[in-house]
Amino acid sequence: MAHEPMPTQEDILLEGFLALETPTGFRAELIEGEIVVTPPTDGDHEDYLSIIGRQVNRASATDMQVSGHKGLLLPGADDQPADHVIPDATIAPLARRLFRGAAPWMPSDGVSMVVEVTSTQPRNDREGKRRAYARAAIPLYLLVDRDKSTVTLFTEPKDGDYREAHCLPFGKPIPLPAPFSFDLETADFL
Repeated sequence: MAHEPMPTQEDILLEGFLALETPTGFRAELIEGEIVVTPPTDGDHEDYLSIIGRQVNRASATDMQVSGHKGLLLPGADDQPADHVIPDATIAPLARRLFRGAAPWMPSDGVSMVVEVTSTQPRNDREGKRRAYARAAIPLYLLVDRDKSTVTLFTEPKDGDYREAHCLPFGKPIPLPAPFSFDLETADFL
């Protein structure tokens, strides 16, 4: 009689995560081996995302596609299961039609930038998600930190983190490199 291998702790964690049923509007993510559940966002959070989305669609050198709350399946840290992360905004070139036909948890291949606006659990946006996006080699991570009134653009992902971080206070424009190639205005964040 053959014995089935015992499930690992990581297998059990992933199975439990995928079986979660969260209340409407709540978001569940698996980040660096930790299940994170966040409540619906407030209006200011959504306003920041709207400001960014309008500028990306209007000013980018390349036509871009912006998806709010798209599930990304990213490489896990060390021996952890794959990260299941839902950025506040996932941005990719429109020509790639990256989101059409995509599974609920899709790989990040072709994503140009992810955006997070801090809310109830800012540590996850500042640390865990930053590392997850870098492990997936997403070229740009834009963090709008409401507690600190700053916007940070993380670039050059390597070895599980971003090598460069350009941080400016709200009100100052932050340059976005190609394929965007414009200065994101943040005056409306004030």
